[in-house]
This record gives sequence, C-alpha cells and structure tokens, in this order.
Amino acid sequence: MRSLEHAYLLGVEGVTEVWLVRHADVYDALADVHDPPLSARGREQAQRLAQRLRRLPVAAVYASPARRAQETARLLSDEVRLDARLGEAAARFTGGRLTVDERPEVVVDRMRRAVDDVVATHPTARVVMIGHGIAILHYLADVLRLTPGSLRLYPPFTGVSIMRARSDRRAVGTLFDVSHLEAQ
Repeated sequence: MRSLEHAYLLGVEGVTEVWLVRHADVYDALADVHDPPLSARGREQAQRLAQRLRRLPVAAVYASPARRAQETARLLSDEVRLDARLGEAAARFTGGRLTVDERPEVVVDRMRRAVDDVVATHPTARVVMIGHGIAILHYLADVLRLTPGSLRLYPPFTGVSIMRARSDRRAVGTLFDVSHLEAQ
C-alpha cells in the first residue's frame, strides 16, 4: 500500500504541498464588476478557511493581484506575496454566457511557471496560492493529464485543491474541498 501512496507523493520526503484556493465570494453584493471586493459571505468563507489553516504550518501565502484574491489572502496571513501569473483567465460575459478569451495553453503555462517557482522557493513546505476558478481548473487538468477545459467541475469559493510536488513530479490529492464551510 505504501508504494501506491508514494506514487501520489504521500508520505514522501522532500515534497512541497501547494494549496490552490479559489478566492472567496464576491457576488452576494457585487458593486464593482471589474475588481470587486469580497461580499459579507466571502469574508465569512475566508475567515473559515483561515481557521482551518491556523492548525497547519504554512510557509507562504501568494495571491493574484485581483482585489478579491488579495482580500481572501490577507485574512489568512499578514504577509501576502502577489503574483500576476495567478490571475484569472481573460474572459467576458456575453448574453449571460461566459466566453474565455485566453487560450488554455497560455493559462496553463503561466500557472505552471508560478507553481514551479513556489515549489523551488519553498521546498518541503506547505504554500497557499489564492487564485481564480478557470485558471486553477486549467492548471489542475494539466497536472491530471487532461485536456485543459475538460475538467467539468464547479470551483466553489475558497475551495482547496491540494497538489504535491517533488522535483518535476506533480500529483493532485484534493479537488476543491470546502469542508471548512460546513456548519460548525
């Protein structure tokens, strides 16, 4: 059984654990469509995520420069490192439908570079990266060796996806877990 766990980088020395987290909710009280702040619901979600993380050692928190990602991250840590590569895929709403304008390969490439840099900077540590749904989905699809855009999964607000990395190996262990949002 251990060899199977090791194949997924569980219980292996030298592994960096990257928590890819979608920002908290902004849509309950959406006022600024371009760069909205967290809603009251979003602040509560981020606070619950912070409570979950308090029990764990976290080496660093990174965030997209978007206001919603920064506000989520700042509820987790006073020291937040901004990385534009964690930004959402360029997209627009037209007729009630989302159209993604940025090619999936471009999104995956920038997300991969951001994660690879974090893994190199924080070997054997746990790092939290606050980003956006489409970008995280595309990156996870790539790690899972799926075609970007084919992972049909709703990315809930403050959903935690855990990816483990060692050297050039990557393994996804959790997809968009929101157990911290369950009733207390």
